[in-house]
Amino acid sequence: MAMTTTRDVKRAAGDEAWPSLPLKAWQETYATLQLWTQVVGKIRLAQAPPINHWWQVALYVTCRGLTTSPIPYGARTFQIDFDFIDHRLTIQTSDGAAASMALQPQSVADFYREIMDRMRSLGLAVRIWSMPVEIERPTRFEADHEHGAYDAEYAHRFWRILVQADRILTSFRAGFIGKVSPVHFFWGSFDLAVTRFSGRLAPVHPGAPNVADRVTREAYSHEVSSCGFWPGGGPIDGPIFYSYAYPQPPGFAEARVKSNSAGYRRELGEFILPYDDVRRADAPDAVLLDFLQSTYQAAAELGHWDRGSLERAAPR
Repeated sequence: MAMTTTRDVKRAAGDEAWPSLPLKAWQETYATLQLWTQVVGKIRLAQAPPINHWWQVALYVTCRGLTTSPIPYGARTFQIDFDFIDHRLTIQTSDGAAASMALQPQSVADFYREIMDRMRSLGLAVRIWSMPVEIERPTRFEADHEHGAYDAEYAHRFWRILVQADRILTSFRAGFIGKVSPVHFFWGSFDLAVTRFSGRLAPVHPGAPNVADRVTREAYSHEVSSCGFWPGGGPIDGPIFYSYAYPQPPGFAEARVKSNSAGYRRELGEFILPYDDVRRADAPDAVLLDFLQSTYQAAAELGHWDRGSLERAAPR
């Protein structure tokens, strides 16, 4: 029987549900982990049949980390899981085979080589395009010896935040009976997101930096109100919750949002709510849900969505 440590108990306590995640403290681990998830995500992309808006490529939050969910391989399926408790990556197949490797400091090139070796040992000969996406100055996985940091404590904190964000985003998702995405983790942009759709076609998306036009045009083929969690980067110096609309209706940037610390960032075209303001609040769930609901309502009202046919009362 496994022993429960004091550290385990502390992490299960209520004041640890929303841990701190200062960007500077884990920036190198963040950069490495984003690239590792891209390796795994591209394996899924290579095998999974296309689903609208690129939903077939995303990862999902689990009670231990992130998963691809089952991926087809002929008549077999396989699944790849990041475990941020024991800090291992595991590959399992539908015929009972499995392989694993440690999550530890190592270069992207070494991680890429090791996971592909593990895949081949299980009879999974998958080839991927090894160029990272949605980042500046990318280096192919097999040649990237620059990124190799892995701080297990901060990887664990990041996952614990994803658990909380997934829980609240799922609750928010429940209030919509129109077309709505799963709550899923996009490894390109490294964010957890959920998206509601009005049901109407959107104008062709103008594109985004470091992203192929075919990706953005598929992702934003229809009107959306999207929200999620992102650990930060560039002009954003810490983790945030965000909300945006595409196309952005007139007046959206000036809309009143039910959160004193939330605001519209014109350089991003999004409303943002600092994560630290949520975790320090007396009622973090309520603060975050108010932000999600009020920004969605602004997009839906100003965009003239048929709210009566798209919404229902969310469960308590």
